[in-house]
Amino acid sequence: MSERALRIGLPVVTLALVVLAWDQIVRLCAIPPYVLPGPGLVLATLIADSSLLWQSLLVTLTITFEGFLLAAFGGVALAIAFNQWRLFEYSLYPYAVILQVTPIVAVAPLLLIYLPQPLAVLACAWIVAFFPVLANTTLGLNSVDHNLIALFDLYKASRWQVLWNLKLPAALPQMLAGLRIAGGLSLIGAVVAEIAAGSAGAGSGLAYRIAESGYRLNIPRMFAALLLLSLAGVAIFFVLSALSHLALRRWHESAVRRER
Repeated sequence: MSERALRIGLPVVTLALVVLAWDQIVRLCAIPPYVLPGPGLVLATLIADSSLLWQSLLVTLTITFEGFLLAAFGGVALAIAFNQWRLFEYSLYPYAVILQVTPIVAVAPLLLIYLPQPLAVLACAWIVAFFPVLANTTLGLNSVDHNLIALFDLYKASRWQVLWNLKLPAALPQMLAGLRIAGGLSLIGAVVAEIAAGSAGAGSGLAYRIAESGYRLNIPRMFAALLLLSLAGVAIFFVLSALSHLALRRWHESAVRRER
């Protein structure tokens, strides 16, 4: 069996075994649905409440996508500014670190007080996703081979020619790695903010449905919503990984090795 078949088959087999064990434990131990629903009941609930859950998923994904785009463009632009003007980096980078290390669970309630609910949720998604893009892109731009920079200087290249033709292509792998991380984190930020908004009696996203189901002890719906969130996170990761592979496969060693 080939390595690629193993990489695809083993996770599928593991998942099937986990679901089977879950179903048998629920059946043999006669666990009530309000404690632990079986996989069949979760699937039935997902189908029965599909219109409500998919509408809420669309709300969450919209916020996630908007927060990711803001983090991507803002992080890359600020990293370029840091690379070109070091005083700018020394002045603002510590505050970016503070923004990252402050727990979003603590920030979300404050944002909900001072901002409208949709804007507060979007801000949480952006805050969580912003720093990985900024940090990885800054690292990539600052890690360019100094011999190549000397070669560009030898040919009298301007600062912007060095940036466009050397630094940005060289930093692309780190930049794409930051974007892959930011995709999942933007979903996490949106979920945390939606749960905080749900505690305040507002919200319509999928995380709000999870909190609402918990309050009403509708555990099958909670599991169904959680399943949709997990699938959304996996889909975001694989889409960004595929885009990264397409961008790097013709020249970068990490992508070339995977194709062999």
